[in-house]
Amino acid sequence: MEETTTPDGSIVDESEIEYVSYAGEHHLPLIMRLVDEELSEPYSIFTYRYFVYLWPNLSFLAFHKGKCIGTVVSKMGEHRNTFRGYIAMLVVLKPYRHRGIATELVTRSIKVMMESGCEEVTLEAEVTNKGALALYGRLGFIRAKRLFRYYLNGVDAFRLKLLFPHQELPSSHPYPHSNTVMSSVLESYAAHELGP
Repeated sequence: MEETTTPDGSIVDESEIEYVSYAGEHHLPLIMRLVDEELSEPYSIFTYRYFVYLWPNLSFLAFHKGKCIGTVVSKMGEHRNTFRGYIAMLVVLKPYRHRGIATELVTRSIKVMMESGCEEVTLEAEVTNKGALALYGRLGFIRAKRLFRYYLNGVDAFRLKLLFPHQELPSSHPYPHSNTVMSSVLESYAAHELGP
């Protein structure tokens, strides 16, 4: 059990972080506030609703003592003959970063994508967002392409991609993707979920 301190001096015990799936309209303003405060791109309410209404099972929120401190918003579907997941938004409030919260949020979303048969997951991240690039790199994402002036603020983006091996690989392992970095993350997640 690890404790850290926020800038206001309060101590955050990692066990106090609660993760929940998107559960309806009451969560929407929480997601919108986080994204509007922390990300460079402006989104309309229609964009948020597109994701959370069609793929509520892919969106997760993190709470600390009742305060929403992080969220991930994703989708999945066919793209060029590939069933793929897409991470649209990931936010953790600054005082709560570097505690594994973003990793947990992303891992939960990717786990649902894998269980749903996705072959890959993609996203875009600003080339200047070293924290996001490091996080996704640790999870096994590769830089597939550089997108020049992708964001409204003029910053370039990297398109990042996480590939899953084909499902026909034989395995007695609970996760048939045992040769990927993501599988070790999922194994760790499963061990944490199941507990001792």
